[in-house]
Amino acid sequence: MPRPRLAVVKFASCDGCQLSLLDCEDELIAVAGAVEIVNFPEASRAMQPGPYDVTLVEGSITTAHDAERIRQMRADSGLLVTIGACATSGGVQALRNFADVDEMVRAVYARPDFISTLATSTPISDHVKVDFELRGCPIDKRQLLEVVSALLAGRRPVVPAHSVCVECKLAGKVCVMVAHGTPCLGPVTHAGCGALCPGYHRGCYGCFGPAETANTGALAAQWQSLGASHRDVYRAFRTFNAAAEPFRREADQHG
Repeated sequence: MPRPRLAVVKFASCDGCQLSLLDCEDELIAVAGAVEIVNFPEASRAMQPGPYDVTLVEGSITTAHDAERIRQMRADSGLLVTIGACATSGGVQALRNFADVDEMVRAVYARPDFISTLATSTPISDHVKVDFELRGCPIDKRQLLEVVSALLAGRRPVVPAHSVCVECKLAGKVCVMVAHGTPCLGPVTHAGCGALCPGYHRGCYGCFGPAETANTGALAAQWQSLGASHRDVYRAFRTFNAAAEPFRREADQHG
């Protein structure tokens, strides 16, 4: 019986989520044995055309060519999974959505007339149907392995929907906001990192995007009671997942 055909493709991004897959090392051998990796430019020059059973997509849509290419990838894919903040919310490059892109291009490039780009950086789901989204900047390799394994087994991936705060409590870590007054996005951020930053006595930076039913307004009010300014709150929500609706909306309240 032929193995499922897997493609891993990139749009506007830093390649960090694809590297998370390569970082699986020993586990990747098992994955490679269960699927036929037919299109993965980060790992191989061999790129076969579709159709693909599963396609992992990293990166956001920032050009008209990107928009055309993702529609073709969707047509060629049985299941399409977006991986990382760029693919799920537009990424840090979505900061362009709140600025004058033409002005930015003129400031950066010596020949701006050579640059063809859209005014926005948008997630893949704004353009095509997505079967599953995996958050993170970058993604967590354990969650990625769970998603790939689940799809191969024909079941829904088991990825937690709770906030980073739950991960903190499960690990027995002291709350940096309660104990030290450190502003932290953990209460409104999707779990997946293992509460990495709070483990080093730093506030969460929101790398995994907004958790379900994120109460950003209550968190912002708490931050301000700790001495944070409107600008502090604005900057905190304008990072890796700036265009994700709960974070975008809260930043707008303080901009």
